[in-house]
Amino acid sequence: MKNSAPAKAGATANALPLRLHHNAYVCADQERTRHFYEDILGLPLVATWIEEGEFPEFPGRRLSYSHTFYGIGDGGALAFFAFADPEVATAYAAKKQPLFIHIALAVTEATQKAIGKRVADAGLSLRETDHGYCKSIYVQDPDGLLVEFTSDPPHAGEIAARQRGTAHETLRRWQAGDRQVNNTIRPHR
Repeated sequence: MKNSAPAKAGATANALPLRLHHNAYVCADQERTRHFYEDILGLPLVATWIEEGEFPEFPGRRLSYSHTFYGIGDGGALAFFAFADPEVATAYAAKKQPLFIHIALAVTEATQKAIGKRVADAGLSLRETDHGYCKSIYVQDPDGLLVEFTSDPPHAGEIAARQRGTAHETLRRWQAGDRQVNNTIRPHR
């Protein structure tokens, strides 16, 4: 959902972050990751940095690593680190994520269908969910990270406006123990 939260007292809308610069992960194999994100999902490789540095978990050691960036439409990126030293790679290895830990990227319905077709053509598993306020497809990358591609319905603006008007009260209800479902637009499963 597009961030349109009201500004707090004394703050301006300009105080909010401008956009996601990047979300960083670790991968075991940069070429395997490139193939998945660029060739299958369609996110272009926009930068590759080879660097070295010292990290708190490995004091006194200069560690070599690569850092790749895959572009998204707003100028942000998904980024991936890979480490030359096998011990370091093992220590920082990505872990398979459960359903509720993922990144969701907004796409048009046409782009979502195209990504879904490429994922299916690659023989990868795809999960589809209609949340009511958006439709999503989920795919797991080679290191177990879950990526969601979500498309908004034509009336997404109306849905967002209703949520802005009730979000604080609904959160208060939840905190007080009221578990009454308020997503009346989600198709029943």
